[in-house]
Amino acid sequence: MTDQDCAAREQQFAAIESQHGGYWRHDFIDHAYLYNLYFPPERFFKQLTSQIHELVLNYPVAQNVLAGLVGTLIDQPPERIVVGNGAAELIKIVSGHLARKLIVPVPSFNEYANAAPTENVVEFALDAPSFQLDVDKFAAEAIRCRADVAVVVSPNNPTSLLVPKADLIRLLEKLAAHDCMLIVDESFIDFAADRDRETLERDIASYPNLAIFKSMSKAYGICGLRIGYMLTANAQFAEQVRQGLHIWNLNGFAETFLVHAPEYQEEFLASCDLVRADRDQFYQELCAISGLKVYRPDANYIFCRLPDHASAGPEVARRLFVEHNIYIKHCQGKTMPESDRYIRIASRTKTENSIVAEALAAIVGSKKIS
Repeated sequence: MTDQDCAAREQQFAAIESQHGGYWRHDFIDHAYLYNLYFPPERFFKQLTSQIHELVLNYPVAQNVLAGLVGTLIDQPPERIVVGNGAAELIKIVSGHLARKLIVPVPSFNEYANAAPTENVVEFALDAPSFQLDVDKFAAEAIRCRADVAVVVSPNNPTSLLVPKADLIRLLEKLAAHDCMLIVDESFIDFAADRDRETLERDIASYPNLAIFKSMSKAYGICGLRIGYMLTANAQFAEQVRQGLHIWNLNGFAETFLVHAPEYQEEFLASCDLVRADRDQFYQELCAISGLKVYRPDANYIFCRLPDHASAGPEVARRLFVEHNIYIKHCQGKTMPESDRYIRIASRTKTENSIVAEALAAIVGSKKIS
């Protein structure tokens, strides 16, 4: 690679780091964004394109119909469901407008804290190096600071670690006596090995202080359609969130996906099996890299601590991009000790994952380029 080519790649890397999407417009392998490569099936795109004129020219449906469509898909009453333009819209309403005091473990998905006024947020540090949530300590801190909303992302982002269902139920029971809603973000639960046993969806009616958030972009591979939902048996909380929505907050393309999604459930479950298989093989390949601490994943991405002798995360990410055309996320800036020593790598296909593992092994085993 010439000096001119290298400089151009450096410039492109810097530009992409400042973006929040649109990666498909650039010619690199995206191991940063987290989605299911095996879904939706091709017939969905044929259904969508066959209706393109109607979808562009007509108004979409509103919230009551959208809630019914999601309810059919997840077998829940529509009155328990609020559908958002991605989970981000729902997070903005709750964090930014409803929560008086919000507590969230860190590191985690930044948007819950970012969407809230700074003075309304309490960050609860997960203990390194395990990064496991101690729900008893978390509950005690939520009660001490008088939080009215607590958030747990499970599996967590960026750590890819699941919080056991029994722990979450214990947390719910502790918070219930203190008028604290618990939001459990299950956006990546479909990639967990025991998804049906670990999800709280079937327990929703038993806990009025529980709300489940789910971004459908991740598991269903529909990032561009922007669909997320909240599930809760707390009618008052659901109505408060609904009041924050625009009347037509989803477009006709997202509506069409929800109309047809029940037809694809068998293919969806099979796609999640493929994602898990690819991820598990990727985990084994990363574990073979000397000195790399690899956390066993429950989601479709893998969290790693770089060896002490290796370059820091931003430099490793830069070299992967410049030298190998691979883009990953480093964790510098996350609220955690030694954040620059950690990286998060999305699992893609077996072939792509193997290429990343080989490139990463070469980089962490070599000296930093000056």
